[in-house]
Amino acid sequence: MSIDKAYNDWSEKYDTVENKTRDLDKIATQQTLSKYTFDTVLELGCGTGKNTAWLLERAQVVIGVDFSEGMLAQARAKIKAANVQFLQADLTKPWPIDNNFADLITCSLILEHIADLSFIFQQAYAKLKNGGRLFICELHPFKQYKGSKARFETETGVQELEVYIHHVSEFVAPALNHGFKLAELQEWFDEDQPEEIPRLLSLVFEK
Repeated sequence: MSIDKAYNDWSEKYDTVENKTRDLDKIATQQTLSKYTFDTVLELGCGTGKNTAWLLERAQVVIGVDFSEGMLAQARAKIKAANVQFLQADLTKPWPIDNNFADLITCSLILEHIADLSFIFQQAYAKLKNGGRLFICELHPFKQYKGSKARFETETGVQELEVYIHHVSEFVAPALNHGFKLAELQEWFDEDQPEEIPRLLSLVFEK
């Protein structure tokens, strides 16, 4: 099943089913970005808008991008603000965003579906203003090594999505190659299992 078809199918239940990865991403995003200021935001993988409303409280303009029209339909239904725009786009192709647009680019839980991360960093660097930041929050490679991946329940069973394992070096090396500086790296654990391997990896890069 294609990624966009899978997320379209998932979209109506995405906000309501138990999902520790989704919920921890929201915590990681807000805790990390609360110490920064930003006016223009490009939110990659905005999904149903789980982080969009919080970003809108702090930014003048937010553009949310996702490859799933189903997920975007949920976001548009929830968030009616005049200063937000939701776009369907394939991030593996040139992004339909002006260069030097964003103070902040966020990227949540989508890079496991993209094989070539170098192109993502190339595009992000072009779309950021000088001094802008790129925030990434993804399933931790340790989790991937153990077999964790995006999946959801359907009437016919569990649907697993196609994913690519990305090591920590696969986030850092191409970012540095495209001119970014690594400002922050954090690992995020489930509150009820702090002794287990981390669930999420987050990074902040600066242009």
